[in-house]
Amino acid sequence: MPTIGVLFGMENTFPGALVERINAMGVPGVTAEFVQTGAARMAEPCGYDVVVDRISHDIPFYRTWLKNAVLTGTRVINNPFWWSADDKFFNYALAAKLGVAVPPTVALPHKEHPAGTTDRSMRNLHYPLDWKGIFEYVGFPAFLKPFDGGGWRDVHKVNSPEEFFAAYDQTRDLCMTLQRGVNFNEYFRCYVVGQEKVHIMPYDPRQPFHERYLKNPPPYDEALLDRVERDCITLCRALGYDLNTVEFAVEDGVPYAIDFMNPAPDADLHSVGPVNFEWIVSTVAELAVRKAVEPPVAAEYRWASLLGGSAPAASVE
Repeated sequence: MPTIGVLFGMENTFPGALVERINAMGVPGVTAEFVQTGAARMAEPCGYDVVVDRISHDIPFYRTWLKNAVLTGTRVINNPFWWSADDKFFNYALAAKLGVAVPPTVALPHKEHPAGTTDRSMRNLHYPLDWKGIFEYVGFPAFLKPFDGGGWRDVHKVNSPEEFFAAYDQTRDLCMTLQRGVNFNEYFRCYVVGQEKVHIMPYDPRQPFHERYLKNPPPYDEALLDRVERDCITLCRALGYDLNTVEFAVEDGVPYAIDFMNPAPDADLHSVGPVNFEWIVSTVAELAVRKAVEPPVAAEYRWASLLGGSAPAASVE
C-alpha cells in the first residue's frame, strides 16, 4: 500500500490540508500522513513511498534522512540531492544560458573570513576588488542578497556605492550577490508543480506582507503571461524541481526572473489566500499521488542518477 508522508515544521495550514486532500481522492491503496521518524539506519527504507519535504532546508537531520530515503527507493518532492547542491547565483547563470531574462548579477567574496580561515586562505582573490567595474556592470539601484538565502533575510536595496559598502559591511561571512534592481510595473510569483503546471499570481513585494498577493489585479497582456509560463517551465525542468515558485519583475514588457530557488514555497492559507491555496493543495496532491503509483525505477547507485530530476507529471483523474 503506497504511503505518502508530509515532512514539515511550523506550518499549520498546508500540511494538514494536503494530507486530507490526498486521502479524500480515494485512490485505491494510497494513503497520506504526517511523517514520523527517529534515528535512521543506513540503507534501510524509511517506510514512505513518497515524501513531500517542507522543512529539510532548516533541519540538517531531515536532509540526510531524506537522502537515505531516496537511496532506498522513496520519491521526494523536492529532490534533496539537487536542493543541497543548488544556489541562487548558479541559477541566475543557468537562466542566462537558457535564454531567460535575468538582471546583471555578480557573486561577491565574503566580507569577513569564514570560520576557520584567514587572509592566507584567500590568496587566490584579487585585492582590492574592481569595484568600479562591478558597479558599471550591475548598475544602481541594486539588491545585495545572499547567494542561497530566502525569506528576504539579509537583503539590502542599495542606490549608490556608499550605500552598497554600508550594507556589505553588515553581511558578516555570508556569500552575497549583487543584482541590478528592476524598475517593475508588474510582478508575478508563480507556483510551478510537476515541471508542467503553472499558476501565475500577481504580487507586489512593496506592499505589507498580508497584502502582497493582489486580489483584484489589472488585466495583463496574454503574450506576457505566455512568456512567464514558458520561462517557469524552462527553469524548473532544467533545475529538476517538482515544486517551486518563480518570481518575475516586469520592466518595459520584459519579465526578469529574479528568484526561482524556492523548493519549499509559501503555501499558507492566510498568506496566499483561498484561491491560490486551493490550487496548490490540489495540484501537489495530484503530483504526490502520481508519484506514489508510478512503478519503481531500477536503482542506479551513481551521484548523477540521484541528482537527476523526474519527468514532467501527468494528471491524476
